[in-house]
Amino acid sequence: MKPEGRLFRPVKLAQFPSAVKEFLASPDASPADSRQAPDASPGPAPGSVGVPVPVDGRADLVQSLDLAEPLYDALHRPRPLDLGIVLGADRLPDGLAELAGPLAAEWLPEERLADTAAFLRDHPGSLLLVGGYDHLTLDPVRSLLFATYRSRTHTLTLLSGRDAASLAWSVAKQYARPAAAIGAVGLFTDTDRPPHLPGVQVHDDRDFERVDIQAAILGTRWRKVAFQGHGKDDSVNLGEFTICGLSPAAEARPGLLGPRCSYGLPCYKPEDKLVPLHRVPAVEVVLSACNSGPLADLALYDPKYQLLLNALDGPARTVVAAVSVHDSDRPENVAWMRAALTGGDTVDTLNASLAGSHPYPAFLRFGLPDSTAPAPEPVDHRPDPLLLTVGRRLNALLGSELLPHNHALRPRLTKLARKVDLWVARPTHLADQSADEIRASLTADLQSLDHVLAGQVAADPEDELMNYPAHFGDRSSLDPEVREVTCHCGRPAQEFTRRGLLPQILDTVCAVCMRCGDVTFRLPEAPSLLAHSADEVRQGGVLEVRAELTAARSGPVRLGLFVPGYLRADATVEPEHAKVRAVGGQPTDVGFRVRFDPATAPQAYYFTVFAVQDLAVSTARRHFGVLPG
Repeated sequence: MKPEGRLFRPVKLAQFPSAVKEFLASPDASPADSRQAPDASPGPAPGSVGVPVPVDGRADLVQSLDLAEPLYDALHRPRPLDLGIVLGADRLPDGLAELAGPLAAEWLPEERLADTAAFLRDHPGSLLLVGGYDHLTLDPVRSLLFATYRSRTHTLTLLSGRDAASLAWSVAKQYARPAAAIGAVGLFTDTDRPPHLPGVQVHDDRDFERVDIQAAILGTRWRKVAFQGHGKDDSVNLGEFTICGLSPAAEARPGLLGPRCSYGLPCYKPEDKLVPLHRVPAVEVVLSACNSGPLADLALYDPKYQLLLNALDGPARTVVAAVSVHDSDRPENVAWMRAALTGGDTVDTLNASLAGSHPYPAFLRFGLPDSTAPAPEPVDHRPDPLLLTVGRRLNALLGSELLPHNHALRPRLTKLARKVDLWVARPTHLADQSADEIRASLTADLQSLDHVLAGQVAADPEDELMNYPAHFGDRSSLDPEVREVTCHCGRPAQEFTRRGLLPQILDTVCAVCMRCGDVTFRLPEAPSLLAHSADEVRQGGVLEVRAELTAARSGPVRLGLFVPGYLRADATVEPEHAKVRAVGGQPTDVGFRVRFDPATAPQAYYFTVFAVQDLAVSTARRHFGVLPG
């Protein structure tokens, strides 16, 4: 239950050590805990006296303590992380190490970080770094950050602040339990128009011109709120509104770079639309802008203007910020919203979503992780092979001049190409639609187009589309690898590949028999065909044809058979079309019959079997002869 009085107790720095002891030895506390900070004696869990925060000369922290009171409903000893290290312990005031003590099960000296690889090898588990911002530098944080990135054996959490008072405030907030009544989740983004998930207040650029965003942010008590947009380490842009990092308490440091306002110039945005980050009433603040949380020796601007430090001075128990540049957009916004609604960890979720875009960790966590947060589901960043195959084929069909500008299929192919481009693009892939939804929509479009394409080939085998072997082949070079295969006439044949010389020219695979000529044509990863039949048929007779199909992937395949134009008046094909559900890699037989008129001229002829799958047409040509009846 919430203790009587305040959860957070403002004290003077001189009173802080004794206030910490009183807090940790509260008579309402749990039994003693053996875990302790360096040089700290063990004590019972915190009780009802309120967690102390030194606020000498820090009116901004006094305001933050007041803002925090309604956000949290009780104090409790949080679940400790496995290991803790205090950075710059000799420069911290008495009592701060003791206050941090219960946050880690074991505390080790800073010197152990001299050999990061050995340290992590000897100490798996969760690691807490506690130290002032000036100690959060590339060495040692970078090596720890990279070593723990997406690790199954290590996690990294930080607690920091612009000075000792801010650091003590960051530690104190870890003892606070968020109030159950605080449930608002908000996303403010200037670079995306994400879907509005139930339970999330979403504001994008369309809202910034008609909604008082400043009032919306400062007038709501947030459980989690994210600010996503362009900015520097001192600001995040939200249209004309700006999340501002300027601290009213910190003194500027001569010689350090500052933004315009540090030189007496007006802000680059309307000053009445600035949102002071330390005044945002939120349990968790996410700064999804590049360089919103740089390490101390990476920061562009004086700490007085740092977004991260401004957020740590505020009431938020957890602050998530970007240590460098990153490509956050629709996938990360949607992943974060879903995680926020289900209790997922923000840093794990965002870094997992970005793992397919860059190889480094983008986000850092300041504040203990929620022990109840489920691990994020693994994100498969590999693109769907079918999506890429179809995209390449569409680019070739539309961009290679194979099809004339007025070809009947161009409008539908163009429409599908636009959809594939959206599906491949990171801002929508696995965000607006799941991988399964994208695959289902793609296959539905392909089945419809394959059906139309097969009908068009059957009706007009001279369609420009059927000239693809020559069109692409003329713009290709011969791959030196030649494979020995067997022609459907039973004789040896050679199969080879022509490699397209330009991006819009597809590779083609051809098999040539010395007797039958160029027997088969197909695209890589398209169905392969052989055509089996008798060598001869009588006038007025029926030629039984067995098409042997081997699909590259499981799914529906359309098949057909046509004879040359000069034979069509004397031959009837049954059936006109066939559709089979093939199993990838397994041969499937499909039967056709060709009935000949008694007046068919005796001579040599040929027929062509074709198969259509995923916008690729495969063909197999077979010679036969008609004998007098």
